[in-house]
Amino acid sequence: MALGLIRPVVSRLGQSALVLLAMSFVVYGLMGLMPGDPIDLMIAGDPRLTAADALRLKALYGLDRPWIERWLGWLTQALQGEFGYSRLYALPVAAAMLPAIANTALLMVSALTLSLAIAIPLGLWAARKPGSAADILVNLLAFASVSVPVFWLGLMLIVLFSVSLGWLPAGGLNTIGGPDSLGDRLAHLALPVSTLALAGLGQFARHMRAAMIVESGRDYIRTARAKGCSPVRVLLRHQLRNALLPVVTIVALEIGGLFSGALVTETVFAWPGMGRLIYASVMGNDFNLALSGLLLATAMTLVGSVLADLAYWQLDPRVRGR
Repeated sequence: MALGLIRPVVSRLGQSALVLLAMSFVVYGLMGLMPGDPIDLMIAGDPRLTAADALRLKALYGLDRPWIERWLGWLTQALQGEFGYSRLYALPVAAAMLPAIANTALLMVSALTLSLAIAIPLGLWAARKPGSAADILVNLLAFASVSVPVFWLGLMLIVLFSVSLGWLPAGGLNTIGGPDSLGDRLAHLALPVSTLALAGLGQFARHMRAAMIVESGRDYIRTARAKGCSPVRVLLRHQLRNALLPVVTIVALEIGGLFSGALVTETVFAWPGMGRLIYASVMGNDFNLALSGLLLATAMTLVGSVLADLAYWQLDPRVRGR
């Protein structure tokens, strides 16, 4: 890594740490405003607990203290790697989140890779001749991708490939009672990945097309053509590199959204990822798990932003010269 890149990266990491600190304060405060707490739920579920037991448990877990004092206590423990205990899963928060993190990372990386692998060539194809039949076709596909609800798309894929054709399983992580093989895992991964990839394909293709059309009128493109560079060289070595910059920004923003916002897709396909985990923890008043999950989603968005800066530095020489 060049020395010129170290300073801005360190600066962005420092800003990200401050954002996480502020988000922990806000989320902890909002969760403190939610009705009820874990002790109230324990009392509702066990009539043998008395009011004295409730007071003793609240004092034991610090729930009788002001929420700012509780937030400071949680923050101190979090900085030491202790994120509390999950009431829903009867496990430490880290242990409860690790399987969901792995499942969501697998889903996210696969969907982004597939979506970009289709969207970038489509954007290049549409931008070569704006207004042509190819451009109109790509625009229609992109419009359909953006407009179709994710849950409806997922259900239609299940109806087609699981119910009608019987080619792929309708949901889950693997076949219950079957061998946990790579082929079985890929078969269960196919439909949720396709759903997320098709849902995100439209915006990537549209941004790629628009950026390529803008770059086609730049002076450096005319200069490259005047020097006798072939159309393919102009497209791939000059125009594409600069046109990727806005796409990189969109991909960076998608990382955090996919990490926590794939709730609909994970619900439709019964995929045990972070979206379902955060939803279940919020609905079940599992404060420690919900807080950690939401902060992890925020951290992933910030990581995506830092990765976008690194990509800018690699793609644009003007950034390196600052």
